[in-house]
Amino acid sequence: MIVFFALLPAYFLSIFYRSFLSVIAQPVMSDLAIGAGEFGLLGAAWFTTFAIAQFPIGWALDRLGPRRTVTAAMAVGSAGAFLFAQATGAVSGTLAMALIGIGCAPIFMASLFLFARTAEPGRFAFLTSVFIGLGSLGNLVGAAPLAIAAARFGWRPSMLVMAGCFLLATALAALLIRDPARAESASGKAEGLLTGLASILKLRPLWLLAPITLTAYAILATARGLWVGPYMASIHGFDAVSAGNAATAMAVTMVAGAFIYGGLEKALGRVKPLVFWGTLGTAGCFALLAAFGAGSSLLAVALFALIGAVGFTYAILMAHARLFFPAHLLGRGMTAVNFLFIAGAALAQSGSGWFIASQRAAGLDAATTFAHLHWAFAGLLLASAAIYAFTPERPKV
Repeated sequence: MIVFFALLPAYFLSIFYRSFLSVIAQPVMSDLAIGAGEFGLLGAAWFTTFAIAQFPIGWALDRLGPRRTVTAAMAVGSAGAFLFAQATGAVSGTLAMALIGIGCAPIFMASLFLFARTAEPGRFAFLTSVFIGLGSLGNLVGAAPLAIAAARFGWRPSMLVMAGCFLLATALAALLIRDPARAESASGKAEGLLTGLASILKLRPLWLLAPITLTAYAILATARGLWVGPYMASIHGFDAVSAGNAATAMAVTMVAGAFIYGGLEKALGRVKPLVFWGTLGTAGCFALLAAFGAGSSLLAVALFALIGAVGFTYAILMAHARLFFPAHLLGRGMTAVNFLFIAGAALAQSGSGWFIASQRAAGLDAATTFAHLHWAFAGLLLASAAIYAFTPERPKV
């Protein structure tokens, strides 16, 4: 399918840029002269602009088509990628990550838009899971390979190479994306950005989906994207490459999780039970990490890996939400849900940075600080799963 050739390289890079910081945390913080709080804001800047951009991108996908939407945004992201490789402080680093967030914002949504408009409805969840699974290989590049490259060549040259790849992916998307025919509302009138959003907010099941959408992916992205490396370094004394290997273990299981959930959904024909029990399982893993992770590096790595596999419900949760959107609101509906995914990640990343900085300032050691963070993650996941239990599995006919 042409969608994979046109957008998979771009999505690969989008996944890389949302998860790479934990692996090069120490040299970046040292070179930019920043602490844990500012470092958390670096990751949050990507997620914040990514999230805010979802609303105009949803309108643009419906009204302008994916080709122009993706190409324009990725051009901005390319500039941000080159700026990050040359950042000199907190301001330039945060600005660069914000621009990259804008560039990555339409990639996955354009892919889902094209799947929904060109493929059979029953194949949507499966195609989405395969696309995410392949794209999540970007997690692997952002783990041990990046750690090795940064140790050998420096983090700035390594990021300059990735910026070049982003520019090439932009050109590839511009050349290969083909826009489908535009869908109209039942009235035949085009709904604007605010009118379409108002229609989406009237869909009651989405309110029950909102808490788990805000927390499930956010917590997974924060653990993998920011703190698995610092956790293994500060708690178990891992060096940069060893911490990168721990991040790789989690990245590998996230890729596997995407494929496993996609296969289970195809076999069972159901989404809600997979999301519900997967979220409960992830909460249990974080609780075990909080209680016992400091005692064994092997157990900690195994739990992070299990969290990656069990917690990666992103694709099937998106497939559940997609069931409630009419065709003419497909782009805006899916981007509204993705806003919740990414806004939650922005809050989790900035909030976790503040949380860790405040805990350390209060005199708590690293083990206690991370245990408190992981207990908080477990509690948020349990609460969101409890609300999700009341969500209807399918729209009423």
